[in-house]
Amino acid sequence: MGDSSPPPPGMTLDTLANDVALTIRRLADGPAVVVGHAYGHWVARVTDLRHPSLVRGVVVLGAAAKEFPPGLVEQLAIASDPAQPEARRLQALQASMFAPGHDPRPWLEGWYPQWRTAYRQAGQQPPKDVWFGRTHSPILDLQGAQDPWRPLATRNELKDLLPDRVTVQVIEHASHALVPEQPKAVADAIVGWIGRLPPR
Repeated sequence: MGDSSPPPPGMTLDTLANDVALTIRRLADGPAVVVGHAYGHWVARVTDLRHPSLVRGVVVLGAAAKEFPPGLVEQLAIASDPAQPEARRLQALQASMFAPGHDPRPWLEGWYPQWRTAYRQAGQQPPKDVWFGRTHSPILDLQGAQDPWRPLATRNELKDLLPDRVTVQVIEHASHALVPEQPKAVADAIVGWIGRLPPR
């Protein structure tokens, strides 16, 4: 966001993955570990799919279940809409993003609802079935223990598809926001996992 240009017409996950690949080529000395939070994990996974030589590993943070639980998309729409009353937005943020006891107020800002449609459409191409059950690289599936987007019954759905490639780690006292809720635990989990990756 910030000074970035608006989404280009016809943007897809490939468009976004190509941006990540270009960044790796310009800034990294060899393949990189790509980390994606929530929607960003789709971009990270497609980067691995399309540019395997540039990716050493993929960390998915707060990745939702393949099929979203009912009601959460609607809660997210309320939470991210500045036109909604603040109290309603805070309630939706708490329910969909933050574990009990964590303050959702800092996330009232920083949403760009004018681009919601562009990103939703981009998320359809390539279809999830093309990339969800495939990987060239090891994956760390880092989950918040109280994440409603990832019900307990779905905790191992990615590992079940890719048993030799996926490591599941659960962060306690965290929901879908995950990173601002437990920054040290998230950082420690990622650094520890990277340290155990095989050399490339």
